[in-house]
Amino acid sequence: MKKVLLSLTISFLLIGCGSVNQKNDIASKTPITTEVDLTKVADDKVPVVINPGRFLQDTVKYYLPKVVQGTYAVSDFGKFIDGFRALDYNGVELKTEKVDANTWLIANAKQLDKIVYEVNDTYDIENTGVGTPFSPSGTNIEEDNFVLNLHGFIGYFDVLKNNQYSLQVKAPTNMQRTSALQNIGSEKNEDGTVTIDKYFAARYFDITDNPMMYGKLDVEEFEVGGIKIVLSVYSPNKTYTAAGIKETVFKMMKAQKKYLGDIDSTPRYDIYLYLAPQSQTAPTGFGALEHHTSTVVVLPEAIPEDALASAMIDVVSHEFFHIVTPLSVHSEDVHYFDYNDPTFSKHLWMYEGVTEYFASVFQVNQNLVEEDEFYTKMMGKIESASLFDDAMSFTVMSENILNEPYAKNYANVYEKGALIGMCIDILMREESSGNRGILSLMKELSLKYGKNKPFEDDKIIEEIVSMTYPSIEDFLKTHVVGDTPINYNDFFKKVGLSVGVKNIETDYVRNGSSIIVGGDQDKGTIFFTEEVTDNSFWADNGVQPFDVIKEVNGTQLTLLNANSVLQGTLQWQVGDEVEVKLDRAGKEIIVKTNLTKSYTKGKSLSDVENPTKEQLTLREAWLKG
Repeated sequence: MKKVLLSLTISFLLIGCGSVNQKNDIASKTPITTEVDLTKVADDKVPVVINPGRFLQDTVKYYLPKVVQGTYAVSDFGKFIDGFRALDYNGVELKTEKVDANTWLIANAKQLDKIVYEVNDTYDIENTGVGTPFSPSGTNIEEDNFVLNLHGFIGYFDVLKNNQYSLQVKAPTNMQRTSALQNIGSEKNEDGTVTIDKYFAARYFDITDNPMMYGKLDVEEFEVGGIKIVLSVYSPNKTYTAAGIKETVFKMMKAQKKYLGDIDSTPRYDIYLYLAPQSQTAPTGFGALEHHTSTVVVLPEAIPEDALASAMIDVVSHEFFHIVTPLSVHSEDVHYFDYNDPTFSKHLWMYEGVTEYFASVFQVNQNLVEEDEFYTKMMGKIESASLFDDAMSFTVMSENILNEPYAKNYANVYEKGALIGMCIDILMREESSGNRGILSLMKELSLKYGKNKPFEDDKIIEEIVSMTYPSIEDFLKTHVVGDTPINYNDFFKKVGLSVGVKNIETDYVRNGSSIIVGGDQDKGTIFFTEEVTDNSFWADNGVQPFDVIKEVNGTQLTLLNANSVLQGTLQWQVGDEVEVKLDRAGKEIIVKTNLTKSYTKGKSLSDVENPTKEQLTLREAWLKG
């Protein structure tokens, strides 16, 4: 999405705008010079220097983001700043006031030369009970790895929101580095041990939109359909390599590009994969955060190879599909995003829901999965969506997503949001004799708007209706703007499918999407719930409801370590030997056995009796069109 400029042009631009002595210059024309020094880390803190040039007013405010795009949650990156100081041209500290968690008021700003501070990382304290950002939007500061989500290191001034940024990152020369932010050169110190990388950002948005990773990385570059893919992997125990993951990513993105067809794309896409070790200071917010031309992914390093491949397909494909929306189709709330006083679009059903739907349906469309696997995923989303408030307007929820009761329903954008996309897709296929679907709608919206032209939030549904059919208007007004739950059977019937019940594969802590363990805060214990009887593995091994779990493979289970220990069961493999000690009303029960697959009862899709030719034709258009 960034215009690539010649280095010579950039250098001239920086020199031409950098002087602070031009009497007729104004602050808004002066690039903000920023320095991040990875060679002077102390106590897991990175020193940062911000030089804005001269101000022509008495006071200014400096901000770190409260919220960053794509998270829909309060992060308060200002909480991780220590030692904030504003210095004049003689090195004397100016008076500053911390107004709130993310804002500093600087007095006598006309004398301000620079501000300096230190940045704490967020990964180390995720398990301490302190509120931290979602891991893929957070920061890591370790000797051999730096996850540089730059919104955690660099802020902005209230009067310089549209200024250019000149960024210097100082790091050991032998440290690998990757970034999609425009690099305008590098230089080494006298003995060659330290390299200063120089980057350019046209505005603060480009600082927040281009993460970096430095450290002992494994990097692979390859091309898919004219897009340069840069895969950067940090695996602390060398469990995985970029070369080993490359084929999965290549196959996935080749299929995505084929599915998208001629939709406007990006010349480069970066994937930063951080594989978290098993430790108390490792991040646990597994998933990914989209940027316009990159994504940061955090997954457990102990994840089995097949599960990693599946996760990369599900998670990274979702983030890549964001090049459709919000990159090409987005509202004014997104285009003019305010990091500290944000307003939110009403249309998370489109940004996250349709994107999630694309990440699922493209796999069956491009023969990466069989139809039954796709059906199982959609049924899983129906089951997961049922755990949220189904009688809640999706547009009202989206617009108020930071507030309760809407915030606790946020995860439903990936469940019901995707199902909304599915229903619109089926309706459009039905109305157009199979020729148009939700992908073609998004392509048409991309042509009408594009990445530089936002739509008006209150008018986009009206525009979608004008581009489609009356049935789409009825659906959106009833089930998206309105609060009427969707009867999914009506849509499955159109494609000759019906809902039934069968055994579905699950894991060892869930029945489908339902957790089968609970916690007793007073006693500090973890126990199996009544739902354990519907989990075939535990039921076959005699486990009963309310059995307290004392140990798992020799590790005592407590409320404090329950998250990491139980997550470890997701890496269990069939044939592994497990030993679990239980307390049943004071009696010790030991389950020692080799793992078998576990099943539970779940809803599934299958053909209706004697599906018609019309139903099968519509199904073919839906899945393969």
